[in-house]
Amino acid sequence: MSIMNPAGMNRQALQVARTHQNHLPGRTEPLQSRGEPADFRDALLRGLEDVNAHQKAHEELSVQAVVRPESVDAHDLTIAAAKANTSLSIAKNVVDRVIQAYRDITSLR
Repeated sequence: MSIMNPAGMNRQALQVARTHQNHLPGRTEPLQSRGEPADFRDALLRGLEDVNAHQKAHEELSVQAVVRPESVDAHDLTIAAAKANTSLSIAKNVVDRVIQAYRDITSLR
């Protein structure tokens, strides 16, 4: 099997196991479906809750890395930081677009 030849690859997903019980959860657990939001307000609030959850997870993992470095995998810490940064950037862009849309609407008068 050649790595460069995608035809030779089997299409099964790899099962990634948690190496330590304190590592970032979510590697092997299936995603929970939360249903569709009823309106834009609910979608926006749910998005902000997700951003907050990513920020808290990164903060808790960072504190744990300082207190007990052997219990935290560096990759998990990096992934948590990237998730927190990306979700915050997306939220900032959405807020900027909403504010710009509001300004555009108010200037139409």
